[in-house]
Amino acid sequence: MWKYKLDHVAFWLITAVFYAFTRWHVVESSGWVVYLADVISRNALIALACYANIYFLFERFFKKGRYLVYALSVALLLLVYTLVQDAANYLLNSGLSFLSHSYYHFSVALFYIAFTLALELSKRWYRQELLLHKMEKEKLQTELQYLKAQLNPHFLFNSINTIYFQIDESNAEARESLRKFSEMLRYQLYECNEEKIPIEKETMYLESYVDLQRLRKNNNSQITFSKQEPIENFEIAPLLLLPFVENAFKHLSNYPDAQNKIQFEMSRTNGSFNFSSMNTTDEEQKKKGNGIGLRNVQRRLDLLYPGKHTLKFIEEPGIFKINLQLEI
Repeated sequence: MWKYKLDHVAFWLITAVFYAFTRWHVVESSGWVVYLADVISRNALIALACYANIYFLFERFFKKGRYLVYALSVALLLLVYTLVQDAANYLLNSGLSFLSHSYYHFSVALFYIAFTLALELSKRWYRQELLLHKMEKEKLQTELQYLKAQLNPHFLFNSINTIYFQIDESNAEARESLRKFSEMLRYQLYECNEEKIPIEKETMYLESYVDLQRLRKNNNSQITFSKQEPIENFEIAPLLLLPFVENAFKHLSNYPDAQNKIQFEMSRTNGSFNFSSMNTTDEEQKKKGNGIGLRNVQRRLDLLYPGKHTLKFIEEPGIFKINLQLEI
């Protein structure tokens, strides 16, 4: 019902039928035309006032802490509704004087505005409770999967250290790669258990991942990772950006006679964190599709940042882009 706003349809249908029943006497006194015009105009005006309050005034003023402006705006809305409804009654009923039912119209509008706002807030609260319950369930499932897949970290790090010291010191590139891999593993095992982590740590992890991936690519690959300062002093859900980076490398084009490009950019503007990725692609890579990784991260964003993120996938000839904006 919520998806197609059928609850709204049912509410206003009941309201219109009830009002039409109470105004049945107008058929005998003024005819069907005046009766239908009265029912339609009254319900249309009251619905317009209620939606103006719920979707404009409440969102723009009350939710942003501008309570006095919100109260004055609602008062103005009630005044405008009362005057318009009085004018409609005056035009449809020649026996009534202008403003003769102002108090009644004002009271009815106040009731409907308050009642519909209470219904909308109750619905939002219920949705939020369902979302929290779903998040808890998914969190437990994720933790269970993590425990099943987790290796003994002490054994793992001891093995890495052993391999590190077995590599000849002259092979600095291999030692540095193994060190980066060890840091990335430590980050995943020990620092990603919190709900949010500093963006600085997430950025360092992504840069290490990109550096390791560079080693696997040939000279035809151009990989850049840029960030506009300052990207600091805020937190983000751990490993939230990794699927975008993985996707770019997974679906990178494989042109033998042209450059295969990957670009990652991070910036912070006006209370928002922006992340974008771009990779060249070819027909062979397009056949793979985007896979489950991007669907999972999109679901995580819906759960962790409801109404506070914008995620766009852009496909152009030979290019695939991802743009993410988070409110921080």
